[in-house]
Amino acid sequence: MNSNIDNLLEVRDLQTHFFTSEGVVKAVDGVSFNIPRGKTLCIVGESGCGKSITARSILQIVDAPGRIVGGDVLFRPTPDTEINITQMNPFGREIRAIRGKDITMIFQEPMSSLSPLYTIGNQIIEAIRWHLPVSKEEARAMSIEALRKVGIPRPSELIDSYTFELSGGMRQRAMIAMALVCEPKLLIADEPTTALDVTTQANILDLLGDLQRDMNMSMMFITHDLGVVANIADEVAVMYLGMIVERGSVETIFSDPKHPYTRALMRSIPKLSVRQKTRLSAIRGIIPHPLNRPSGCPFHSRCDLAVAGACDKVIPQNAILEDGHEVRCLLYGPEAIAPAQQTATEILMEEDRTPRSPINAEHALLEVNDLKMHFPIISGFFNRTVGYVKAVDGASFEIYEGETLGLVGESGCGKTTLGHTVMRLYEPTSGEILYTPPDGKSVDLATLNNRELKPYRREIRMIFQDPQSSLNPRMPVLEIVGESLKMNNIASGEALEKRVGDLLQKVGLRPEYIRRYPHAFSGGERQRIGIARALAPYPKVVVADEAVSALDVSVQAQILNLLKDLQAEFGLTYLFISHALNVVAHISDRVAVMYVGKIVELAATEDIFEHPQHPYTEALLSAVLKPDPAARHNNERIRLQGEVADPANPPSGCAFHPRCRYAKDKCRTDIPTLRLTRDRHFVACHFAEELQLVGVIDDTEVSVSHVQEELS
Repeated sequence: MNSNIDNLLEVRDLQTHFFTSEGVVKAVDGVSFNIPRGKTLCIVGESGCGKSITARSILQIVDAPGRIVGGDVLFRPTPDTEINITQMNPFGREIRAIRGKDITMIFQEPMSSLSPLYTIGNQIIEAIRWHLPVSKEEARAMSIEALRKVGIPRPSELIDSYTFELSGGMRQRAMIAMALVCEPKLLIADEPTTALDVTTQANILDLLGDLQRDMNMSMMFITHDLGVVANIADEVAVMYLGMIVERGSVETIFSDPKHPYTRALMRSIPKLSVRQKTRLSAIRGIIPHPLNRPSGCPFHSRCDLAVAGACDKVIPQNAILEDGHEVRCLLYGPEAIAPAQQTATEILMEEDRTPRSPINAEHALLEVNDLKMHFPIISGFFNRTVGYVKAVDGASFEIYEGETLGLVGESGCGKTTLGHTVMRLYEPTSGEILYTPPDGKSVDLATLNNRELKPYRREIRMIFQDPQSSLNPRMPVLEIVGESLKMNNIASGEALEKRVGDLLQKVGLRPEYIRRYPHAFSGGERQRIGIARALAPYPKVVVADEAVSALDVSVQAQILNLLKDLQAEFGLTYLFISHALNVVAHISDRVAVMYVGKIVELAATEDIFEHPQHPYTEALLSAVLKPDPAARHNNERIRLQGEVADPANPPSGCAFHPRCRYAKDKCRTDIPTLRLTRDRHFVACHFAEELQLVGVIDDTEVSVSHVQEELS
C-alpha cells in the first residue's frame, strides 16, 4: 500500500492478538487501509469480525489480554508530520495527548460510556481541560457551545443534566459533543446509530455529516447497517474474521460487489418493497470463533461459491482490480479459479417466495379497545401523586388469527409499554384487552387477577428485545425453555427434554445444546433460545418486542425467516414491535403507527408504505436509509424538529402538531380521533383527506434505474 500525504491515517498490516488460556485469538489479522483527509471510511461486517478491535487498536485502548503484535498505524496530523501510533507506549503522555484531541471515539452505547455519577457538563469540561489550557469557566462556555452545535435544546440548562435524565438520542448527541469539542482530525464512530429509531438515526447522521464538513474532519464509521453505509461512506471496507476481504469506493461496492461475503450481506437486507413478500437469503451458519479459524479462505464454510480443493486449502491473497477495488478471494485476480459477476441490484432481487400463513379475517384473536397505561408521578415528602406519564393513552386495534401486525414509532412513543400491557406485565389504567381463542369465548384480560391470568399466559407469549438480559445466566437451556412447560403441567422428565430438544431443532439449534448456559451462545443463538422459550407452551399469540433490532443483517435475516416459517407451520399471530421500517415492511400484514401513547394510523402494510395519510408516518418513511449510494443525492427527507412530546405533559390538540409541517390552528386545539378514511385505513389526522403525502419508492426500482444509468 503506497504512502500518500493526503491520507490522514494509514493502517498497514495491523495485527492484534488476544493471548488466552485456550490459545491465541487473532482478532485483527493483517488489516490495511487508508483514510484520506475529510473523507469517511465505513467498516462493515458481522459481530465478531474484529471491527471494534481494529478501532481500539488505532487508539491503543485494547483490553488485556490483547495487544498489538505487528503492523503500523501512521497518523499525520499535518502533511509534514507522521506519527506511528503502534510504537507509542499505550499509557504514555504522547498517546494520551492524541486520544480525545486529535483522534476521538464515539462508542455504541452512550449510557455505558458516560458516567451516571457526573453531569454531562462535568464530563465534557474534564475532556476539554485535559487537552487545552483553559479555565473552568472557559471550558464550560465551550461545552455549552458544543452542545448547541449538536442540536441539544437549551444547552445552558441541560449541561447540568445527568445521563439518565436524557433520551437515547440526546445521550448520543452529548457523546458526539464530547468527542468533537476539541475539534479532532479523525473521529472513530463505533455503531453510533445501532438500536436508534429511524428519525433519530437520520438526525445523528445528518449532524455528523454537517460537523465533518464544517471541521474538514475524517471519519472511520463502524456499522452493520448497509443503509447507513450507502448514505455516508466515501470508501467501504468489508471485514470478516479479522481480515478485510473487500475494499473500494461506496459506489463500486454497491454496484459491483465481488466477494461472496459482501454479496451475502447485501442479499440479507429486507427491502422496503412490499408488493411481493419474499424470503430473505440469509448467510448459513455463524461466523466461526477465531480460535477455530477454518483452513484456506475463512469464509469458505459459509460460501455458496466455494470451490472444493481450493477455497478450503488456499488462503486468498489481495487482488487489485480496477479503480482501486481490492478483493481477497480466489475467484478474482490473475489466477482466478472461476468467474463470478453479479450486481447488488440482482442480489437484492434474487429471493424466493416464502410460505404464507392463512389469515382468518373473520376472527379477531386479540382486540384492544381504548387501552390506557398511566404511570403516577410521585413527588414530595408525603409521596403525593402530582401527575401521570400517559405512556399508552387510548390505543385501539385488533389482530386477526394468523396475522402479523407491525407496531412502529420513535423511541418514547409507548410501543414497548403497549406490548407489556397487552401481555399484562402491567395492570392497565383502563380499557379492554379482549382475547378470543378459536375454540373459546371472549375474555377481557385487563380485568383478570394473576391467578385468573395463569391459563392465558401460555397462549400469549413474548420475545424480548435483549436476549442477554432476558435469559437467566444461571439456568441451562433446558430449564429456560422448559420452565413454562413445567409451570403449565404440559411436560416433565423425558417428555420435557424431548419437547425442548424438538424446539431447539425448530429454531435452528442442536438438541444437544440443552445442557449449555446462555453465555456459551452468540447473540443470534440467544435470540433463537428466546423464540424457543416463547413457543414452548404452544401459544396462539406472540408479542415480539424489537426482536431483531440489534442483530447483524445476516442474523436478522435468519431470525425473520424463522419467525415466518414458524408462523406458517403453527398458525401463529404476531404483534411485531420495531423501529426498523424495512423489517416491518417485510414481515407485517398490517401496520399500526404510534405517537405519544396513541395509534395515529392503521392500515395494510402496502397502503401505509405507499399511501400514508398521517404526516408522522410520512416523516418516518422519509427517514429510512436505502442501501443505494445514488439515493442519498436525491434524498428529500422530512427533518422533524425536536423530540417526541413528553407523555407526562403532551401538547394540546394533536400531540404531533409542534413537529408537523402541515399543522393548522385546529391541530393546536382539537384532539383528532382515529377514524376510517378509506378501505380499512384508519387515521387520526384532521386533514388526512386533503393532504397529498409521499410514501416510499420501491428500493429495488431505485437500484435498477441506478445500475441501468451506470451501464448506459
